[in-house]
Amino acid sequence: MAQHIYNDILPEDDESHQKISSYFLGPKAENYEWFKKNLLEILDSQRDARLDYFPKDGKFVTEGVQASTAYRNSTRRMTNAVRQAAYLLGQHSIPFWSPRYQAHIATDLSMPAILGYFMTMMYNPNNVSIEASPLTTVAEMTVGEDLCKMFGYNVDPENTDLPLSWGHLVSGGTVANLESVWVTRNLKFYPLSIRSAMKPDGPLAFIADTFKIQPCVGPEKLLKELSTWEMLNLKSQAILDIPERLYSQYRISPRFLDSVMKKYGIQSTSKTTLEKEFGVGEIKYLVANTKHYSWPKAAAVTGIGSDYMVGVKVDHGARVDLEDLREHLQQCLDNKQAVYAVVAIMGSTEEGAVDPLRGILKLRQEFETKGLSFLVHADAAWGGYFCTMLPQDYKPGEEIALPSEKGSGAGFVPDSTLRADTQEELFMLRGADSVTVDPHKAAYVPYPSGGLLYRDGRMRYLVTWTSPYISRGETTAESIGVFGIEGSKPGASAMATWLSNVCIGLGPNGYGKLLGEVCFTCTRLSAEWAAMSTQHDAFLVTPLNELPSELDKYSTPEKVEAEKQKIRDRILQKTNEEIVSEDESRPEGDKALALLRALGSDLNINAFSTNWRYADGTLNAEVEEANYFNQRVIQRLSVDSPEDDPTQIPFYLTSTTFIIHEYGECAQHFKKRLGLYVDNVDLVVMRNVVMSPWPTDGNFIARLMVEFKKVLNEEVQACLSPFRNDVSPTKHEFLLQGVEKVYIIQFPMFHLEKHRHQLIMEVKLSEEAMKAYTEHKKSNPAATNVLKTTEDVALGPLVAEKQSFKATIETRLPERTIIATDVSVTVSNIVKDRSLKGRFCDESYPTNYVPFYLYGTAAYKNIDHILVRSPNIQLSADNVQLDLDKPLGDDALSKGPILCIEGISEAAVQPFQSTEGPLGDTLASDSGFFFRPGQSFKVSVYEDPKDVETSGPGLADVSTMKLLGTGSMKLGDETYVDSVQLNRDPFELKEGDEKFKAWKKVFDQIGKELV
Repeated sequence: MAQHIYNDILPEDDESHQKISSYFLGPKAENYEWFKKNLLEILDSQRDARLDYFPKDGKFVTEGVQASTAYRNSTRRMTNAVRQAAYLLGQHSIPFWSPRYQAHIATDLSMPAILGYFMTMMYNPNNVSIEASPLTTVAEMTVGEDLCKMFGYNVDPENTDLPLSWGHLVSGGTVANLESVWVTRNLKFYPLSIRSAMKPDGPLAFIADTFKIQPCVGPEKLLKELSTWEMLNLKSQAILDIPERLYSQYRISPRFLDSVMKKYGIQSTSKTTLEKEFGVGEIKYLVANTKHYSWPKAAAVTGIGSDYMVGVKVDHGARVDLEDLREHLQQCLDNKQAVYAVVAIMGSTEEGAVDPLRGILKLRQEFETKGLSFLVHADAAWGGYFCTMLPQDYKPGEEIALPSEKGSGAGFVPDSTLRADTQEELFMLRGADSVTVDPHKAAYVPYPSGGLLYRDGRMRYLVTWTSPYISRGETTAESIGVFGIEGSKPGASAMATWLSNVCIGLGPNGYGKLLGEVCFTCTRLSAEWAAMSTQHDAFLVTPLNELPSELDKYSTPEKVEAEKQKIRDRILQKTNEEIVSEDESRPEGDKALALLRALGSDLNINAFSTNWRYADGTLNAEVEEANYFNQRVIQRLSVDSPEDDPTQIPFYLTSTTFIIHEYGECAQHFKKRLGLYVDNVDLVVMRNVVMSPWPTDGNFIARLMVEFKKVLNEEVQACLSPFRNDVSPTKHEFLLQGVEKVYIIQFPMFHLEKHRHQLIMEVKLSEEAMKAYTEHKKSNPAATNVLKTTEDVALGPLVAEKQSFKATIETRLPERTIIATDVSVTVSNIVKDRSLKGRFCDESYPTNYVPFYLYGTAAYKNIDHILVRSPNIQLSADNVQLDLDKPLGDDALSKGPILCIEGISEAAVQPFQSTEGPLGDTLASDSGFFFRPGQSFKVSVYEDPKDVETSGPGLADVSTMKLLGTGSMKLGDETYVDSVQLNRDPFELKEGDEKFKAWKKVFDQIGKELV
């Protein structure tokens, strides 16, 4: 059947989509007139407010001033600058508002949020105190309460069965996470501060013999009798009850307790002081390996140390691995190492993964029975607002029906529901001690608007110098500014968030409907990534999240392919209306909507990757080449420099990198599904974040996929180009060394297949050429000599069969000089032929030495640096002088032993910072560079037990190799240095500084209007 594309048919029966369409300005500014009318209302109100304030004051900016030359020149300049700035923003800004944009967590803002921000910005209230922000302080407190209620926290002071929650706004998730770490650290040390104040000369000494507390396990004890371990594992409620108990039992006032904490609390006396006094070891924070960078930042700022923000493994779907978490907790229990908190990521920003919060809370219950207690924080910066999709009065285990609403026409967009597991995890946010949420993400609110919510509102007093109130009443408005990290903060953010929440609604019929339609769009894209490619395509697209057939323990390739074909038949070629209509005749277990709901990630982010096929249909197996392909595609589908025209990019995507030491088995399993080698090379992954409800409106998504496939097919050809991956015969160049025996070294390059070898060969030159070469070398001992083939040569057969070929010999440096032409060259011996492909490289550089291959004769020795990983540097030297305690003979040298320069840590100096100059790598002429003619080094030489063609990793690990001798080495006149060509990537993007400079030139155009 013919593919449907976007058209103007109205979704007349789709009321929820009509309502959602009223929230935004629209991809084509469809709601412009309504929006402009409201902006003018705001400006009129601003004018009226100024006129109504002491109207008899008169005008301060008079008509005469406005008519003056200086005034008119100034306003003209400002008008020009505004016009130019607006023009440049229009030309160079990313079109977040368009359904073609599916990259970062960025989209069109809700009109209520923009209007709320704009109207408040004009008054510029500062929510640090009610004096500076009477209305917006109340707005912030209302937002905090509404969000607490959304997560299932208690907001009723009369309900004494649950702690009274509290929340406030911050600039974003990073600050919210930092505050949560600050609170958690202070809570952990609070009992130690109270115990310290109970010393005989302390202000609380008079309660030491009577004040008891309930430890994590066992009967109630005097606080002074608890061990440090027991104090570090008190449950949070027992700690937070301390101030109220001190008042009720001893009438200790908040003011007095405040004075005690100013002397003994961690805020004043420091973490180090309390650790020394009580013998506290390092305490761990546990969070998934894929954690946001804000977590190690927070650990560093609070003095916990980023090393103690310990990463937990993730499963194949990038969710925290509960078994690995259990092992970490058990290890902490066995070693008596306390735990601050476990973080559940409720919607990772790279994969849309929701951690199993139910399991984490159960683990806490389990370990508390063993004496280990910790907080649970939920980082729901991205996923928090998806709680609005939960039905009213939802209970875990309840089945939520598939969408039943049916619209007419191509404009129909059904709203989807979350998977059952995801629903239950989000429901359990009510069990977390604190939650981070970002309205400036899934609530479509302008930056900056983040939030931090506490299940027990008393936790906020742990990060102030103010004692907690004894009553359960609301916080007074005057006090809100003392909580948290920030001082001044915009009241406009609070009003924007409040107005958007109120106008759209924090429930299933508000944000729940909006995010439901977005979820449907996300699943339709998930279906595309899962089934768009077949074995006949030149590319392979594979989603991170596996299909139901892949997750089945009886999975077979045939079952997986059958499910992909079902997706193609029932989803990819259908409009939304067709999918819903055709499902009516299908049994419950065979509906397309049910299959859609099972696809993709937990929330609205799809991580996927691509690979390409050779002309014969064979899949590429090299991770570097798949990465290259993905990077080229992303470069086509994103803006990277001012030269890129945002209006010409048909479909926006973004990318991330699955770093092996973070993603572990998750990344390796993904590689297998892509047909790639399992190695230590990080994997480039594409991702799309779905925030727009419009891509499936009119089946517009079909057009996007046509554009995407076009880019994929074009970039496959780039990967197949002779420049990149072709290994057919071509002309080659070699560095020429030696006199008695002549050696050639192929110039290696990590990013070109024909040069991904460290190849050293002994060759024989024709008699006349040998004579010309040796005479030139005697008269020009420092020259860099190069041998160039004059005909196309295939290196594979050349090495395997030790073939002959024709070449030219020339001097490359200091100037190009032809030495000999029509040279007959015959390969006589292969010294080393080792692949530089990523799977053969080491994870790290040598730490105590710099390794080289050593070859030549007893009278004339040469060296070439061993390239253990990328990036690297080629360091070659001809005729080195070697003085060893055990001299090496020709036989030992013919096997290419390993020479190590001692006293230099390669790991410490890599990667080398250099640029390309007129004479090659600038390091070669750097008088301070260690590898230069005449330099002497302490060295050790080891026998290389590996065959000449053995590939890494571990080629330069000499720890188990036989030592042949130690001594010194002096470099001769000829050295060759290159870290430029070796590492040059033909795809290389601009570095951060270069990008900034390019954009700065564009931005400076605005300033020119003010001159």
